[in-house]
Amino acid sequence: AGLMARVAGLALAPGHGFSKIPVSRLRLLAGRGVEGDAHCGETVKHRSRVRVDPTQPNLRQVHLLSVELLADYAAAGFAVAPGELGENLLTEGVDLHALPRGAVLRIGEAALEITGLRNPCAQIEAFRPGLLAHVLRREGGTLTRRAGVMAVVARGGEVGIDEAIEPTLPAPPFQALDRV
Repeated sequence: AGLMARVAGLALAPGHGFSKIPVSRLRLLAGRGVEGDAHCGETVKHRSRVRVDPTQPNLRQVHLLSVELLADYAAAGFAVAPGELGENLLTEGVDLHALPRGAVLRIGEAALEITGLRNPCAQIEAFRPGLLAHVLRREGGTLTRRAGVMAVVARGGEVGIDEAIEPTLPAPPFQALDRV
């Protein structure tokens, strides 16, 4: 009987900026992302990726981060409030980084499919000096990224704080998360 996985926070931003504004509910649009968020769309919306190829599919529709990761940052001396790292959905009770690609998180009528890891950028360093080195670490010769995961909206619906999250794994063999 462990902790029930739940939605701990929600945020969006209509414009491209680093942090997002906390809200009590989000509407997830199938195949597009968070209604009203700058990254909503079928094709990539992240500005650096648009410059490379604006026609590529948007595998970064929803950014998820866990309260456990915020606690890890705080223990290392980096106070980060919900929404400040640009996440749309703050989770509790789910080890997001341990999920394989294709895992599905059901939240009420909505479903998110995990596509990969958020690739932390220099904006994190500008936000909190030293945080980039904390989220990008070498562990046994492997570079690990601990800045959340990205997902696409497999099934749309409204999502609220404190709603249960039900993770479902894809059929094996599992594919480890990589940056998207």
